Amino acid sequence: MDRRHFLAMLAAGTAVAATGCSRAYGGDAVPLDSHSPPTPASPPSPPAPALLGPPPLSNRVPVPAGALTAIPGQGNNIALTVDDGADSDVIGAYITFAKDTGARFTFFVTGIYDGWTTHKAALRPLVDSGQIQLGNHTWDHPDLTSLSPSAVATQFERTKTFLLNTFGVDGTPYYRPPFGYHNASVDTIAADHGYTVPTLWYGSLSDSGLITEQYLLECAHKYFTAQSIIIGHANHPPVTHVYGQLVDIITERGLAMVTLNDVFTSPTRT
Repeated sequence: MDRRHFLAMLAAGTAVAATGCSRAYGGDAVPLDSHSPPTPASPPSPPAPALLGPPPLSNRVPVPAGALTAIPGQGNNIALTVDDGADSDVIGAYITFAKDTGARFTFFVTGIYDGWTTHKAALRPLVDSGQIQLGNHTWDHPDLTSLSPSAVATQFERTKTFLLNTFGVDGTPYYRPPFGYHNASVDTIAADHGYTVPTLWYGSLSDSGLITEQYLLECAHKYFTAQSIIIGHANHPPVTHVYGQLVDIITERGLAMVTLNDVFTSPTRT
């Protein structure tokens, strides 16, 4: 995807009204209706989208106890977190989105996907600068609650090693359990590897599976609210067609995109 094509897509489209979308904690994908015609592509508009500035300076707060689902306290922050990475082109498009707009993301990396290695050269400077933060989303996305303790440990170990070798960070202390499924045993094993904060979400773009651009935008309208943690996925192309509309929603609502490190202090490891 070249830059001109990306910017054309970034500026395309119009917003849609917000209606029901899936929320935490699992089963967030809503299939594309095979009986509905595909959403027509809107013609590109000449103006470039407004750039997203850096987050406002504020005191970071400790991570609250238990699973993380939102940013506590008053503020206008939004943490857009991106999981998986099944489509290398979508990973690349998110990186370009960050470069062109200043958007800040937390990527929860599933280590088995080649796209993370493919885009290492482009992604690492953004990781080094703190604009993009990485967390652990296991090696190949199993239900951790169904595995033996040693198998759970391997899931964390493999991705931790991959992150460290590829990007110079290990993603601690944040991990996202696949499907949102975790229990006390999983959390203990995760903490043994430095992942003391199971990170869930408040609302979802519902795009772990293939959905329409319209439905994705409906979810954004519903859940892009102050102090929210939102889950999206780098799995399917529709999100790459609506970056301009996502920027519009964020700027119109006066929200500041943040990584988890922007708003939380690192918890003390026990």
